[in-house]
Amino acid sequence: MLFKNAKGPERGRTAGEVAAGIYIGGIAALAGATGVPYILFPELGALAHDVLTRPRGTWAKAPLLLVATPVLTALVGTLIARTMAYGVPSILLTIASAIVVIRLLRSPIAPAISAGLLPLTLGVTSWLYPPAILLGTGLLAGLVLLRRRFAPMPPEPVSATDRLDDLVEMPPAEYSWIPFFLAFLAFDGVLAVTTGWRFLLYPPLVVIGFEMFAHSAICPWSDRPLALPIACAASGAVGTAIVTLAGTGPIAVMVSMAGGIVILRLFRLHVPPALAVGLLPFVIDHVDARFPVAVGISTALLAGTFLLWRRVSSELRANEISE
Repeated sequence: MLFKNAKGPERGRTAGEVAAGIYIGGIAALAGATGVPYILFPELGALAHDVLTRPRGTWAKAPLLLVATPVLTALVGTLIARTMAYGVPSILLTIASAIVVIRLLRSPIAPAISAGLLPLTLGVTSWLYPPAILLGTGLLAGLVLLRRRFAPMPPEPVSATDRLDDLVEMPPAEYSWIPFFLAFLAFDGVLAVTTGWRFLLYPPLVVIGFEMFAHSAICPWSDRPLALPIACAASGAVGTAIVTLAGTGPIAVMVSMAGGIVILRLFRLHVPPALAVGLLPFVIDHVDARFPVAVGISTALLAGTFLLWRRVSSELRANEISE
């Protein structure tokens, strides 16, 4: 019944959100039972929310890539974390390697970048990390396939909002923006390294920025430079507060996931990586109030940098046309 969509799109969306919350709670329980915390990969919240609320969406239509892309970037990220110290060179190498994997696979699964960067950010060097990612994404892909097999799909045509979300989640058509994007990441990485606040470059931020730059003309949150950082910081604050007050158990994880969903609804934003922000505190040792502050600062910096780049790019194109 969680997947039933017989009484309209809103009921279907709510049912998908409930299913995503239950799934992420189950993943948290599995992580606790096995003693392998990496099973609770924060971007699983983003992936689960999108594929279970949008069964005809881009990510839901690619279950094999849903599994393969994060696992491959996790392998690369673990190797780099084991062989290089945290710093701007290792950050850029990790992100660039993840982007190469996405391009080679022609994969729409941008959250895989976060899977690659998380080991370096958290200092995870265990080879258990990639199999843990495989377990979580494999279970999610299994849910997608079970839904496709046993539950009715929502009727066509999809809404205009869904079509826009599908386009934003598609693999980039071109990569001319990559040098500027990497320059921003280098600058933000310098801030993270020099201040010691690693979460000034928190992994979901790279996913948010990747989708903004890759689909600059249509990204639905790119024109909301105030709403985006506030929503991400609020999600991080909710997760931090819940971990501080209630610990890291499955119920606490589900409550944090629900809090992130409520925040996105209040801001009318479809930014799946923002849900991962609320789950990050559950895998951070000794998380405190500095985390949401770092999230707010870095997300505001990203939004401002993107708007500046888009304006400069538009003016350059206009000058070329006029000449």
